[in-house]
Amino acid sequence: MFIILVYDVGEKRVAKVLKTCRKYLNWVQNSVLEGEISEANYKKLKIELSKVIDKEEDSVIFYILRTTKYSERETLGIKKGGDDIII
Repeated sequence: MFIILVYDVGEKRVAKVLKTCRKYLNWVQNSVLEGEISEANYKKLKIELSKVIDKEEDSVIFYILRTTKYSERETLGIKKGGDDIII
């Protein structure tokens, strides 16, 4: 499956959240990662993130696409991150 992950977390936890997410996904730009991930690794990612975030203050959103066949990405302005994975 293909995941787009967006997070909004407290300043003290940003580095830990990013480090955890980059083990599984590709960084696109500030607070946004994407990539192909197996069901098992998706579960691992969620477990690891739940240990890092403060569920009373932080937010992590997963957009799950079963296929990227009908999707595309368009960027306005500078491109951050990489173009390795394009939906």
